[in-house]
Amino acid sequence: MFTPEMLASAKKVEATRASRIGMEPKRMTAEEKHNLLREFHPDYRTAGFENLKIGPNKGEKVPTELAALLQANSRVKGLDIDLDRLAYDVDVLIIGGGGAGASAAIEAHNGGANVMVVTKLRMGDANTMMAEGGIQAADKANDSPAIHYLDALGGGHYANKPELLKKLVSEGPGAVKWLNDLGVMFDKAPDGTMITTHGGGTSRKRMHAARDYSGAEIMRVLRDEVWNRGIPVVDFTAAVELILDENGRAAGAVLQNMETGEYLVARAKTVILATGGAGRLHYQGFPTSNHYGATADGLILAYRAGAKLLYQDTLQYHPTGAAFPEQIFGALVTEKVRSLGAMLINSEGEAFMHPLETRDVAAASIIRECKAHKKGIPTPEGCGVWLDTPMIDMIHGEGTLEKRIPAMLRMYMKYDIDMREVPILVYPTLHYQNGGIDISVDGQSGVENLFIAGEAVGGIHGRNRLMGNSLLDIIVFGRNAGKNASAKAKDVKNGKLTLGHVDAYAREMADAGIVSDMVSPLLLPTYTHGREKWQAEK
Repeated sequence: MFTPEMLASAKKVEATRASRIGMEPKRMTAEEKHNLLREFHPDYRTAGFENLKIGPNKGEKVPTELAALLQANSRVKGLDIDLDRLAYDVDVLIIGGGGAGASAAIEAHNGGANVMVVTKLRMGDANTMMAEGGIQAADKANDSPAIHYLDALGGGHYANKPELLKKLVSEGPGAVKWLNDLGVMFDKAPDGTMITTHGGGTSRKRMHAARDYSGAEIMRVLRDEVWNRGIPVVDFTAAVELILDENGRAAGAVLQNMETGEYLVARAKTVILATGGAGRLHYQGFPTSNHYGATADGLILAYRAGAKLLYQDTLQYHPTGAAFPEQIFGALVTEKVRSLGAMLINSEGEAFMHPLETRDVAAASIIRECKAHKKGIPTPEGCGVWLDTPMIDMIHGEGTLEKRIPAMLRMYMKYDIDMREVPILVYPTLHYQNGGIDISVDGQSGVENLFIAGEAVGGIHGRNRLMGNSLLDIIVFGRNAGKNASAKAKDVKNGKLTLGHVDAYAREMADAGIVSDMVSPLLLPTYTHGREKWQAEK
């Protein structure tokens, strides 16, 4: 439970609660947001970044932790990998077992391809499972994809790739219908109409949810569909290097069995990278809401093969990660809590910002409240502000919080914190990789036959993502990659497999004076340890 100091501050929150019901805090002006972000958002801290010395994005800045891996040795460098000894030979190889990979597998299978999914953890062990709040789609009478486009464009600071954003919003209603038809149990009114809510930065209620475990529900259905179709899934096997053909086209991957350490060769006519985000790199020391597998593997593999990155210097720090208790430090507190009316409150009981500002603005506001205004609440891990959750039942009626965000309620109840009765402490947590691999509208990267889907893609969301657009993009661009990769595979003839790009990259590192004892992808021993933990729980 809370410390005496926390309880004293919580009483101030309680004292001002009644006066805040029905009150809407002032929105910031564009200039205020601009100045706030540059002073307090982590993306603008020069100490957290460095410029790349090699590769397609040479001279551009990336987080220091990512730079170390992008400019590291390949795990297969110096090994004698027999590329003629094939463990797997498929049309479409999908690397990653989250929502994007599963969506791609289903559509590639629909296209008649011989498809296989390989994942370093288990099918479904991904950030998709961690998503709580919902999925956006403009399918109501007062909404349209054009309005959705404008909301996302503004939220992305007008940096979104237009053709990618257009595809995202245009196919949004169809994506939700596809999920619903597959069996996703969205929240619905008694007459069957889908219940929708606002999210930060949205001008319409277009958030479709399944309570507060939307991602887990979507992943449940997609995973079952993959299994029911008999699509082969190779678990606990990490892709550690892409394989190209003699013409520089993607032609497979070197895999490593994480139990035996054995290296395996998978040949494919097309490859889809759906490897997710990077939160577990803990940029700038931030906690993260991400799954254990989120370590930027796809960015590293694609970059070494010659694919260009886009907006790789932009990350999303979700404004409301759990700041207390320590056992759940950094865990996601869904934006849906604020959609339902809970306000962000400082140590003096003051609402210091509008609860539905965009995520980057909200995160920067909380950091400012703690660092500059000194109105945060001290916690064992640093600082936090209050999220006044009892407001939800006061606004919508008793039982609303338990019905709409039951998983969150259960999580806090484990630590004797009843969020229906007392506010909770939050602080920004590293949540999403806004930038990623640059793709064309068909999902293909700059490396021919290499398709990208999900959080590994850059450009869809510009420099900041709105709530609910990530679950949408894994469906829209996962399906997109699966359809196009399977179609292209029909015209591809297998060529000579090569790892020549690994040696070429090593030479480029040497010419740039880079000496690294690191290998990438990162932390395979950590993943193995995690597997033992999960296996014990199972």
